[in-house]
Amino acid sequence: MSKAVRMADIAEKLGISVVSVSKALAGKEGVGDEMRAKILATAEELGYRSPSARAAATQGTGGQIIGVVVADHFFNENAFYSNLYRALLQRSAPQGISVAMEIVSPKAEYSCIMPTFLVNRKVDGLIFMGEIDRRYMSTAAQSGLPFLLLDFYDDTIAADCVLSDNVSGAYQLTETILRSGRSKIAFLGSVGATSSIMDRYLGYTKALLRAGLEPRPDWRLEDRGSDGHFIPIALPEEMPEAFVCSCDEVAYNLVETLRRRGIRVPEDVAVAGYDDFRYSTICDPPLTSYRVDVDAMAAAAIDQMRRKMAHKASIAPTVMVPGALVVRESTK
Repeated sequence: MSKAVRMADIAEKLGISVVSVSKALAGKEGVGDEMRAKILATAEELGYRSPSARAAATQGTGGQIIGVVVADHFFNENAFYSNLYRALLQRSAPQGISVAMEIVSPKAEYSCIMPTFLVNRKVDGLIFMGEIDRRYMSTAAQSGLPFLLLDFYDDTIAADCVLSDNVSGAYQLTETILRSGRSKIAFLGSVGATSSIMDRYLGYTKALLRAGLEPRPDWRLEDRGSDGHFIPIALPEEMPEAFVCSCDEVAYNLVETLRRRGIRVPEDVAVAGYDDFRYSTICDPPLTSYRVDVDAMAAAAIDQMRRKMAHKASIAPTVMVPGALVVRESTK
């Protein structure tokens, strides 16, 4: 029988302390987001399982285990998802539920190679966190395990979803910019990349149309390639007065791009992000954003999964979690 992976093994591989590993795995403060993501990814790579998860698996009784599946490019490039995973850990533990995560490589996603915990039937349910290939989801669903989609939806797959209110959030951001007197507003985000970005674009469009303005095709700009990775920002020939961006990291990159061109924010151009996570406050100037309530999303996801694993009907097939508009200097 192979030896169980210890926190010390993870710490040794990354060259950090066991305390840092412990904090990251427990979802506690004191570890940076990038390091937390590395620790969680390494834990999955080495096959680490928490003591509670190992006990449940060996005893055959006690707490249930939820497998969280996330595409590699989402988890490693977007600190938002490490924060959301931490919230899942915090919400599940008090209810006696363990959470295990599988980061799916591009090759595994394309080839529909299923997570080890699903192949070995070590989990009682699945959460797909962030957009993932439709064929991959359909293949995993054939296991018969209850599952839900977290932070995205797919119109072709009948599945429970827990979502941020993306349409309303982007609508509020755009309306805030319009009230500042700026009417020439661009959208920076690849609308075909995820359902979240598409809905944020719809909220932006709704605000413009209600103000009697037509969205301009040349002001709908791409922020990522077909593989989901961010691409350099190409500014339009005719500059708008403001940008609504798909997320805070993209908004941060835009501000840096504008600065290199000698364009001031917000004096020359206003910029708004989305998520209100890390990049919104380290940006200079701080970003106006829409705060996603990750704790409420995690709580709703765990509650939905508890009901589904108990073979109870969902309270609602789609749970829409509202956020909050946060206005800062980037749009003033």
